[in-house]
Amino acid sequence: MTGIPRCCSAPRATSETRNFAGTVHFVFQPAEENEGGGRKMVEDGLFEKFPVESVYGMHNWPGLPAGQFAVRAGPMMACSDSFEIIVAGKGAHAAMPHLGDDPIVAAGAMIGAIQTIASRTVDPQDEVVVSVTQVHGGNTWNIVPEETVLRGTCRYFKPELRPVLEAALRRVSEGVAATHGVNAAFAYYKPIPPAVNAEGPTEAAARAAALVAGEANVHRDLLPSMGCEDFGFMLAARPGCYIWIGNGPMADGRSLHSSRYDFNDEILPLGASYWANLVESTLPRG
Repeated sequence: MTGIPRCCSAPRATSETRNFAGTVHFVFQPAEENEGGGRKMVEDGLFEKFPVESVYGMHNWPGLPAGQFAVRAGPMMACSDSFEIIVAGKGAHAAMPHLGDDPIVAAGAMIGAIQTIASRTVDPQDEVVVSVTQVHGGNTWNIVPEETVLRGTCRYFKPELRPVLEAALRRVSEGVAATHGVNAAFAYYKPIPPAVNAEGPTEAAARAAALVAGEANVHRDLLPSMGCEDFGFMLAARPGCYIWIGNGPMADGRSLHSSRYDFNDEILPLGASYWANLVESTLPRG
């Protein structure tokens, strides 16, 4: 039995008319990625209610030409952790900063120091990204605020790097805060594991993609992405494979999670054909 998430359901077929022998479950997942819908579904007993031997997912991929697929065994998408640093001090008039502490200056120093974590704390051969993505502080021109908030994300493939990154961020935030005479409240959140493809299902996915696009159009050597995917929760619970389908060029910045992103409707038949071939080749009749 094979579970295939994020795919449209087809009309029910009888055992005499369908082209496969087995059971296929279609999983419609809410709250993708940052909200952790995959985690919640697994925790709620998804695979106990709908038992499967393997699970498959697909994502369109800008930058990969339409008509092509990419898949690899092992990590396909990275872990995604989040952190928050609240820098607090004593506010003051902007013309008299010596009468208070300046959490904005301290937060600026933290941002620079955080950039050394990937380059100086982690082995250069380990893929790691630490990005500050939010800075919030102050609401007028002439007041040094009492508080500045930094938020960001850590991406990596090896689970053993999680405590290393968490400890480094805590050390940096508390050390820089002490240097500037302010306080730092640090929080680290661990929401999404890596999406790791199993060997057998990866071969099945590659064969199905080759039936649709031809062997030459199935890439097995593309590097994994530092982006995250909460399908990783399902892959951690059951062996499976997550494959990319080409969406075409990223012209004018039309990448994923961009306001200029544009889904390529022409790849819909290719995606549907992939699913059909995957089911029929994985669960052949006779």
